[in-house]
Amino acid sequence: MLRVRWLGRVAYQESVDLQRQLFNSSSDDHLLLVEHEHVFTGGPNANLSNLLIEPTSVGASYQSVDRGGDITYHGPGQLTGYPILSLPGRRGGGLAETRAYVSQLEELLISVLADVGLPNCGRVNGYPGVWVEPDSASPQKIAAIGVRLSRGRTMHGFAVNVGTDLSWFDRIIPCGISDFGITSMQDQGLEVSMEKVVKAVTRRAIETWGDNGHDQANVVFRHPKTDLTAFSNSQHKQKSAIENMPVVLRNRETTERRRRRLDDAGVTKGLSITQRKPPWMKAHIDLNDGYRRLRSTLHPMNLATVCEEAGCPNIYECWGEGTATFMINGKRCTRACGFCLVDTRKPEPRDHDEPRRVAEAVTAMGLSHVVITAVARDDLDDGGSLGFIETVNAIRSRVPDIAIETLIPDFGGQLQPLKALLSEGPDVVNHNLETVARLQRAVRPNAGYARSLTVLARAKAHGSVTKSGLIVGLGESDDELTTALADLASVGADIVTIGQYLRPTSAHLPVHRWVQPKTFEMWADKGREMGIRHVEAGPLTRSSYRASAAARGLLGTP
Repeated sequence: MLRVRWLGRVAYQESVDLQRQLFNSSSDDHLLLVEHEHVFTGGPNANLSNLLIEPTSVGASYQSVDRGGDITYHGPGQLTGYPILSLPGRRGGGLAETRAYVSQLEELLISVLADVGLPNCGRVNGYPGVWVEPDSASPQKIAAIGVRLSRGRTMHGFAVNVGTDLSWFDRIIPCGISDFGITSMQDQGLEVSMEKVVKAVTRRAIETWGDNGHDQANVVFRHPKTDLTAFSNSQHKQKSAIENMPVVLRNRETTERRRRRLDDAGVTKGLSITQRKPPWMKAHIDLNDGYRRLRSTLHPMNLATVCEEAGCPNIYECWGEGTATFMINGKRCTRACGFCLVDTRKPEPRDHDEPRRVAEAVTAMGLSHVVITAVARDDLDDGGSLGFIETVNAIRSRVPDIAIETLIPDFGGQLQPLKALLSEGPDVVNHNLETVARLQRAVRPNAGYARSLTVLARAKAHGSVTKSGLIVGLGESDDELTTALADLASVGADIVTIGQYLRPTSAHLPVHRWVQPKTFEMWADKGREMGIRHVEAGPLTRSSYRASAAARGLLGTP
């Protein structure tokens, strides 16, 4: 199966780590299509004298990677493709196999360029890549290729200049070639959108590698007419333009922005918030003794639980069984996801005594499995990782044998804060994908589909038991949800939860549909068939629902 994904703007190191996990753990073929921020890259044998400036002086970085080729550039307006393929009949990574694969990539890109209106492209002998007017005295390179083959499986790939700012290539000797120039589709007078090029590459890739079936998924393309800027109150310490509005006007503006994002994603209808829920969506209110006991234990300690802050419908059942999910790093989130009820005002400073109080509560409750989650804290340099680390250590110092599950944000894609937490050895690392690729920017505009998959990929590569969650009823199709499940399986997710979205207020995203219980059963079966070891799926399922039971078999605990 070939799985083609347009992932939009992705940080370079995140794309490498995601590729590496797909290379190591997935039996499927993949083609990741992305744009990068400004970055210069080079293979292990790259000549660094071909990098003519200090990258940080121009707001870029340099990354050394395990591919062939010399110094090259990636950036906005350039389509970069990463095929992760098992090549038929090839089990090595020798020179002959590599040349044959590079030739196949060149042929695919030559066809793509002709498809979008640039037919005068081809090869130049001795110079890998694709060139405009290759038989002239001054051919210009429009697509670069740098690959790695190991055990017949591929990584890295190609970069095609669509509307790239070519002045960036003046800062390097591209691919170590000083004889010829660099061009782009735009430089050749061809005004073509990134979306059109992605569609052309996808079509040709399916023809080339999709004999055993294919699926595809795209995040929404960024169009100049559409305002897709983040609207959280504190993303990287930047204030939102609506922060100082009266609350009524702020809610109206937020709702309008969410509506525009849904329009961009093709979601044009939603159910009225006053519409009666189907019978399978009605949570049972049970003020049982266990619920009352846990509530009386938590509240004097001034602790927050996601059970209360996010309005979880399972609070009575879970608290009745003595299970709770603690929410650390405060009660205010720096992001404004369209489905979430958590407070999004400016966050307060971290409470450094909070880890101790959480540990005391866990001890008082006699838990054997505890879930620790947090609001997003983009205002903190580490994204809030230290709060998780201190809480894990505080709990373990009191209850050494407890199973600890951390339901984490993405830490802004930073690797070091995640590695610091993973080094503390949480038993389960949970990070929610939340929704399908097409709806990411509408549902959680400050997060990213590729970034979430990368968080899970990095955790799995570390050796962690990994978990993720999806909410449905936001406008996705059944097939799109199945595709998201396949992506979670491909990065090695061990546990997945799937539940129905419930609209908290009229300012939040509307419910698009009520998903039937039998559909949840179908997804659970498909997820298990894909290799996900435990799938908890049902209308009222949430990320931490039955967390202990889900993890018990995987952790080998009674």
